[in-house]
This record gives sequence, C-alpha cells and structure tokens, in this order.
Amino acid sequence: MTAAAVASQADLARRPQFGWINVLKAGAAQLIVLHHLAFYGPMSDYVQPLWPALLDWLGGSARIAVQVFLVIGGFLVAKSLAPAGLPGIATPLQAIWRRYAKLAPPFLAATLLAAVLTPVAGIWMQHDSMSGAVTLGQLSAHALLLHGVLGYESLSAGAWYVAIDFQLYLLTVSLLWLGGRLAGQRRGHWLMPLAVTVGITFSLLYFNLDADWDNWAPYFFGSYGLGMLAWWAGDPRRNPGAMTALMAMAAVPVLLALAIDYRSRIALALIVACALFLFGRARTPAQGRAWSAINTLGRISYAVFLVHFPVCLLVNAIVITFVPLVPEWQALGMLTAWGASLAAGAAFYRWVEVPLGRVMGSVVAYLAGRPALVSR
Repeated sequence: MTAAAVASQADLARRPQFGWINVLKAGAAQLIVLHHLAFYGPMSDYVQPLWPALLDWLGGSARIAVQVFLVIGGFLVAKSLAPAGLPGIATPLQAIWRRYAKLAPPFLAATLLAAVLTPVAGIWMQHDSMSGAVTLGQLSAHALLLHGVLGYESLSAGAWYVAIDFQLYLLTVSLLWLGGRLAGQRRGHWLMPLAVTVGITFSLLYFNLDADWDNWAPYFFGSYGLGMLAWWAGDPRRNPGAMTALMAMAAVPVLLALAIDYRSRIALALIVACALFLFGRARTPAQGRAWSAINTLGRISYAVFLVHFPVCLLVNAIVITFVPLVPEWQALGMLTAWGASLAAGAAFYRWVEVPLGRVMGSVVAYLAGRPALVSR
C-alpha cells in the first residue's frame, strides 16, 4: 500500500462507525464459517459424537445467518441510492457498474484462490464438498456473476450470494428508475415504499415458496426489501405516524407469509429489520478494544465470506491426514480452520479487496468523466 492509502485506512478506522451493523455482520459471518465447517466436513464427522446437538444446529439452522446480510444489504442500498425513499435515480447504468466493480473483482480473486487451493487439498482428501476441475466457461460465468443462472457448479460455498446481491441491486435500481419515470415531476413520497412492499409481498407469498427460484433475486427480495423499509422508517425527519406506517408495511406481509408457511429464515429477517430500525443509524465509537474488534470483524466480513471455504477445505485435508482421527483433535482442527479463515479474510481485505477497490474506483471515476478521489 502507498502511504496515502495507509493513512486513508487509519482515518477510516478512527471515524465513528455503524457499530451495531458491524455486530450483526461480524456475528453472521462467524456463523456462516462454522456452518460450512459443520455441514461439509470431514472433520465435523469425527467431532459429531463429542457435540452432537451443537454440530447438528451449526450444520442446519445456522445457515439462515445469511438473512442478516440480505437485510443489511437492503438497508444500506436504501441509504445509498434513495435515502429519503423518493423515486428516481440520476445515472442507473453508472450505479450498476459501480456495484459490479465493487463486488466482482474481489469475488473473482477469491474464485481463483478456490480454483488453486481445491486441487491442493485434493492431494490429501477426496470429499463431496470439493468441486471438480475448473473450466474456462465456469470461470467466465463466475466473473459475470451468472454461474447460478447458467447452471455452473459454484467454486465456493458462498458464491451464490454474491450473484444474488448483484441481482438484488440491479432490481432495486430498476425499481427506482421506473418509479422516477412514473412519478415525473411529482415528489412521490410513498411510491417507492409501496413498490417495495408489493415486492416483499410477492416474494414471500410466491417466489420464496418455490426453491426453483433460488438463483433469482425475487426469491430473496422479501428480506432485502425489509432492510430498505427499515432504513426509510428509521429516518428521524419522519413523523411518528409515518414511521409506524412504514414498519407496518414491512411487518404485515411477513406475518401473513409466516401464518401461511412458517419459515425461520423469514422470521429472522423481520427481527433483523426491527433491530436496524431501532439501532441501524446509531453511530458508535471506533476506539476501545471491544468496538475496535467488532468494527474490524464487520469490515472484513465480506472478505471472510469470500475466502473461508477454500481455506477450510485445505485445513480439513491437512488435519484428517496428519492429525489423529479422534474427536478432540479434530475439534481442534475445526477451531484452527475457523481462525485461519479469519486470518485469511483479514489478509485478503488488506492486500486484495482494498487495493482492488481503489483501482476499480479510479476506473469508475475515469469512465464517469471526473477525477478519482484519493481516499474514500
């Protein structure tokens, strides 16, 4: 990193943070890592007799932690694209390109890392969790974030989420653009909240009930839209009646959907949306041991999400080959894989995600016809 880049990162670390969002992101990221360790094995197969209930829960129910990221994603996209909930977006194509430039380069770097580490792990281990030989078409589909839609096998357990996040962003930009066209010169204060509520309702009562839609944004828009409504409802400039109406617009379709077909993941999404409504805008200190650790874990959560799976595969392969196959030693191996995932995520964030973000930020700025910012 350059001296300016290091100074920029140090300045970012000192600013007040959205600490409670980082609490949610950090906690959800740990659960996802542990879920994949428990679900995919093979270390967890040997640890199962030691902690059967815990391993069963981590291998099953813990997967719904991804709902936290979906709701936070909607919350932050509303903050970024439509902070007041008004329709319209000035440069929709530029906004989509910015999002792709933020998500895709580190994702592709992590995909290449998975493509390298998986065959290395295959030297010692053969397991169902390992993908086959990588093809050019498979890599190209990943680079375009179309691997799920085109039916290619994911090279990493979390690859589907990155593609869905981009689809959801694209859908949101489209709704804002269409809303702006419909509103014309009118302000349309309630147009976007109503449109998002309709989207939530269709998502939860139709698309989310059919697993065939799980490679497409409408399947997940219920959770994402809850985050958007939570941002708009939490606007301190709104009167209490408007806040109440917006949260009711979020809660009613969810409660109806849960009454028709209870889904714990959707119940969690509503809980997270309520938490963001109450605390999502709160600024917390950047300093202090606890908040510093939480903010760091929240900041690197995307990097951890991207790189943890190939790291866990490699640790699995080494441990089951060179460590006694007894529960206590394999449990230590699982903890080692967890710690290695966090360390790899921190390194990936510092040496890959941030530099790529700076380069892509300069490219986006150049294509937009304005000078790039030195820091962000």
